[in-house]
Amino acid sequence: MSNDKIDYLPFWKETCIALKKTTQEFLYNTWFSRISYVQSLPGKLVLAVPSQFVYDNVTKLFSDDITASMHSLCGEDIAIQFIISKETEQAAHPSSSARAVEAPSDDERLEKARRAANINSDYQFSNFVSGDNCIYALNASLAIAKNPGISYNPCLIYGGVGLGKTHLINAIGNYILEHQKDLKVQYITAEAFTNEFIESIGSAGSGKAQQFKNKFRKVDVLLMDDIQFIQQKTQTQEELFHTFNELYEAKKQIVFTCDRPINELKGVMDRLTNRFERGLNVDLQPPAYETRVAILRNKCKMQNKQVDADIIDYIAQNVRSNVRDLEASLTKLISYSELLGQELTMEKAKELLSTMPFFKPQEKEQGISIQAINKVVCTYFNVNTSDMKSKKKNKSLVQPRQIAMYLAKELTTYSFTEIGSEFGGRDHTTIMHAYDRIQSLCNVNPDMRNIVAKLKKEIMEQH
Repeated sequence: MSNDKIDYLPFWKETCIALKKTTQEFLYNTWFSRISYVQSLPGKLVLAVPSQFVYDNVTKLFSDDITASMHSLCGEDIAIQFIISKETEQAAHPSSSARAVEAPSDDERLEKARRAANINSDYQFSNFVSGDNCIYALNASLAIAKNPGISYNPCLIYGGVGLGKTHLINAIGNYILEHQKDLKVQYITAEAFTNEFIESIGSAGSGKAQQFKNKFRKVDVLLMDDIQFIQQKTQTQEELFHTFNELYEAKKQIVFTCDRPINELKGVMDRLTNRFERGLNVDLQPPAYETRVAILRNKCKMQNKQVDADIIDYIAQNVRSNVRDLEASLTKLISYSELLGQELTMEKAKELLSTMPFFKPQEKEQGISIQAINKVVCTYFNVNTSDMKSKKKNKSLVQPRQIAMYLAKELTTYSFTEIGSEFGGRDHTTIMHAYDRIQSLCNVNPDMRNIVAKLKKEIMEQH
């Protein structure tokens, strides 16, 4: 291609078509669609975005993909340059040009709305890495964000520490603020709600009590994090009960998160528990190996960091607790390399990770197979091991099979999907149900707790 006829526009159009097909819809609409073609220079494609905010996200998410696509189409290395142009948004949306002169830009409006709603802009659906452990909760959150007050109201998202509850609840808020500008959103932790309530009732005659009520009862979407904090706090529960009722009757969306199922909370009034249980309850499980790898790779991409694939694999194999611990492991390794200016080797990674409390080397669990678990369980209950994979639903077989599934999740590194494959190709939701069922029985039934403990001890002693 001669320099006087440089024109990458046709290739850019093909790149847009290709990436639209391979990019999630909400990710494409939120970020990629806001990129505009500017000009072609020798060996360089110049693109524009409307703000620094969009620039930061677009370069992190799409720069590599655009470069690879242009190289594939042109057969040469094309440098991609992004510039910030305030006219870009108007060019993409001509009908908004007139009001753009009079009103703040969409990005300014959005940032102001986020501050008022207490929403963290870092938590987006676009950077939430999903897997079998969380796809149900992710899809429910997306449905809520697209139709607040209509789909799944109220909703409770529960799960252990660091599994993504706060990410999802903020992502709901971010999506609504961006796509439904007329809705008022409010995010708050249960602890902050309690503290603000205490302050309001301690200022008699100041009008703070009514201000407090208006803040939470006059919103379209209430997002409350970590409601386990309200346990034993009777007055806070009473206030939350009335807030809940007023919002629910007005068909306003309510989303809560908790670190456990709502029926496991102590010291919460029955009528409030009933309100939580009347809607959709979804859980988040620890991520499977494949999801852990994807989370780590995404984290590196977002931070523009390079970490050897073998080290990523080592972290994913040995940090199986939650997303927060995965990210903490990666941060420790990257910071060590950058602060000391040393190359990060596998030997050094193993040394650094071994000091972290949640690090559990896989070698400790090698030797425990699902076949071995099935053998011990079947011997104890006097059932055939072949029946564990069958479709039989005899009463004498269902519970031993569920116990074996529970122990497989407890004693191995297999994901729910992988365990399902070992039990005759069952769906991961079947394994999740079995796990929750046995765990619940262990919590309330001493006999079941003793049986599971005995079987677990025997399996571990044999390996």
